[in-house]
Amino acid sequence: MSDPSRSSTAAEWTTRDADVVWHGFTQMSVYAQNEPVIVDHAVGHHLVDVDGKRYLDAISSLWVNTMGHVEPELTAAAHAQLDRVAHSTMLGNGNRATIEFAERLAEIVPVEQAHILFASDGAAAVEQALKIAFQFWFNQGIHSRTSYLALGDAYHGDTVGSLALGAGGFGTELFDTLRFPVSRTPGYADPDWAEKAVRALTEYGDSLAAVILEPLVQGASGILVAEPADVRQFVETAQGFGIPVICDEVATGFGRTGAMFASEICAIRPDIMVLGKGIAAGYIPLSATVVANRVYETFLGEDLGERTFYHGHSFSGHALGCAVGLRHLELFVERDILSNVALSADHLTRRLDKDIAPLGPVAAVRQQGLMVGVELRATGDGSLTAGLAARRVCAEAVRRGVLLRPLGAVVVIMTPLSFDTTELDEVVDTLADSIAAVFETESA
Repeated sequence: MSDPSRSSTAAEWTTRDADVVWHGFTQMSVYAQNEPVIVDHAVGHHLVDVDGKRYLDAISSLWVNTMGHVEPELTAAAHAQLDRVAHSTMLGNGNRATIEFAERLAEIVPVEQAHILFASDGAAAVEQALKIAFQFWFNQGIHSRTSYLALGDAYHGDTVGSLALGAGGFGTELFDTLRFPVSRTPGYADPDWAEKAVRALTEYGDSLAAVILEPLVQGASGILVAEPADVRQFVETAQGFGIPVICDEVATGFGRTGAMFASEICAIRPDIMVLGKGIAAGYIPLSATVVANRVYETFLGEDLGERTFYHGHSFSGHALGCAVGLRHLELFVERDILSNVALSADHLTRRLDKDIAPLGPVAAVRQQGLMVGVELRATGDGSLTAGLAARRVCAEAVRRGVLLRPLGAVVVIMTPLSFDTTELDEVVDTLADSIAAVFETESA
């Protein structure tokens, strides 16, 4: 049996980590060389490593944390639910915490007469959406609609079905033979993406089970931002053809873009909405597939009949996560979180325009609400690619006490919604200093 007290330094913990843990999206042969942060505990917006060093969490622990770590109200909600029950199955039975959360969620999502099927992560919720859209047509006796339309630069998760919907990248080409074909039109990097997508609806519409998009922001592709009117044009055209629209709001949901949901900014009402990441404020793995009544009602029929949706997860509707999720939604109102997002986003825009965008190594700054992507250039002498430059800039920021993470050539800033302007200034100042340090070193 291992002795949990035998490690005292970050280096020792890193060795233990690498011996037994396989980290996602990480080359384990060089894991230790990249000086990973080994977290011991958290205080508010800071993570504290095993050596006692504090890091400002400017990536919201991969975009899931909304109100800080060890938030007293959310922690109290978790404790209260633990005293009741942590989890009970939702397969054929219910749970009070899950019902209460679903009721509140149904009130605020821009989905008509919402019905909610829970899962444990965004990719699993996307898989549910895929299967629901597919069976929606079969339940009506229509067997010809079996394909999907997705956008270029899209990312919808890393399970096989969600990979098929995504546009590749992140080394996923290896699994191309497992992916089913989809119709694909350009993503938000193309200024004419909406027009091209609408044309594709005319061409492929009769065969489509659904279309899927990340409304307003394609996050994992480097924070590519669309015009709300373009999103609305595409969605309304698809719905006009009777094609269900799946909005993947795993990343954009729960205040990230400036509204509770990006679909609201675009003035659209999806037929199916996928939620994850911030749904439970980063406390518990939780996600949801929200379905409009017009889709849901096609699944109603005789007991054990062919219209039944034969799908479910052991931890679906996890009571502990739902209890935290409900208190999380209450805090949005009690603390007027969206107003803070608006003020913070404006402040961040001013700082980025003044201190980051003019820098020579910066190719572009893209922002929607508190979702920011800073795209870097390669070094002039070719010693660093843009991707390697972004990685080194983030490593430099971490050394300076601010957690940042790159997506290819893009440094992503994704702070909790509760950051104040002083913390935002620290992030921007650290990023500027880190860019200078990396590019000055390379030019020296």
